[in-house]
Amino acid sequence: MKVSSIMTRGVVTVDMDDSLQTIREILNSFEFHHIPVVDGQKLIGIISDRDLLSELSPFLDTPSQEQRDFAILKRKAHQIMSRILITVNAETSIEEASNLLLENNISCLPVVSTQDNVEGIVTWKDILRFYMKQDQ
Repeated sequence: MKVSSIMTRGVVTVDMDDSLQTIREILNSFEFHHIPVVDGQKLIGIISDRDLLSELSPFLDTPSQEQRDFAILKRKAHQIMSRILITVNAETSIEEASNLLLENNISCLPVVSTQDNVEGIVTWKDILRFYMKQDQ
């Protein structure tokens, strides 16, 4: 089977200059754990909820927490995004995608076109659901 059969389509993306505040709101509103960063339509990075949390966590217990949170939330996506991207295309096998997740200790794979445009995303949960259905 191919990744196209299990990937999430219509992925919400952010631009490289979107603020961390915007990203936090999107992650919270849609209950996503990953959000691709694009320049135009081209994938240039990815941000996870863990990336965002690690930006905020050093300041959670400081005296002027509210002021520091505000300053941090003004930062831009390109300042915290992962730039080393491991991607697949819609024709990649689910087995190969599984191996990429495990080998690279990552939890999602953006699905991109030959022009690196975001077509979807596949997560470890998508793959786990697929394998669980196979066992039934």
